[in-house]
Amino acid sequence: MPLRPVHGLLIALVAMAGPLAGAPARAASPEPGPCRAVQAEGESYTVCTLDLRRQRLRLFWRGADGLPYGSLGALAQAEGTGLSFAMNAGMYDKDQAPVGLYVEGGRELKGLSTADGPGNFHLKPNGVFWVKGERAGVLDTAHYQRAKVRPDFATQSGPMLVIDGQIHPKISADGPSQKIRNGVGVRDDGRTAVFAISERPVTFGAFARLFKDALGCRNALFLDGSVSSLYAPNLDRSDISRPLGPLVGAKAR
Repeated sequence: MPLRPVHGLLIALVAMAGPLAGAPARAASPEPGPCRAVQAEGESYTVCTLDLRRQRLRLFWRGADGLPYGSLGALAQAEGTGLSFAMNAGMYDKDQAPVGLYVEGGRELKGLSTADGPGNFHLKPNGVFWVKGERAGVLDTAHYQRAKVRPDFATQSGPMLVIDGQIHPKISADGPSQKIRNGVGVRDDGRTAVFAISERPVTFGAFARLFKDALGCRNALFLDGSVSSLYAPNLDRSDISRPLGPLVGAKAR
């Protein structure tokens, strides 16, 4: 994975309430904003659920000066108080450029990668998170190519966590690697994007099961580990991180 060491997270925890419908997880009592605390299998996460009919979800990489935003704080400052959520949105190189496909405002700024290589990005199948108007999706890379999606926004990362309701075949139930992780899934309605970040290091297996079993996502994509960061004003949270590459954020429509 071409990224840098773990940052210090500023974590805001909220009180737990009753379980998510049909899932062995507990959600925080309702609050303004899309993010809440969730527990699953004894692990703590923050989950941000975006209804694309109400929230405009988009990707950000470079600001008006042509340089990468580099942090959630810089993005929040540029976008103002209307920004209800933001998170790092995929792997990047030493110049903070996306490793794989990156589409912003309908313009493909980096092409789709089908190359083999080391690290999590190349643990195939990897995949693409895409947004077009009020719809979103997560597809493995080969399926994305065949579907010929023409997205407004898209980011490629890897590995896929959940593929058509099944855990990625190369992800063990509970392997030795434990990191702070973040990812994204999309519900079957195609209008609900679900982002999650772990509050302490977790395995790939536990993180994948979160999306499959607790969050009801038949397809989910790993975004990154170690540098995983969240901006959630409804939780009074803005994580500090080493310089980041692509970011994802939401504003009310």
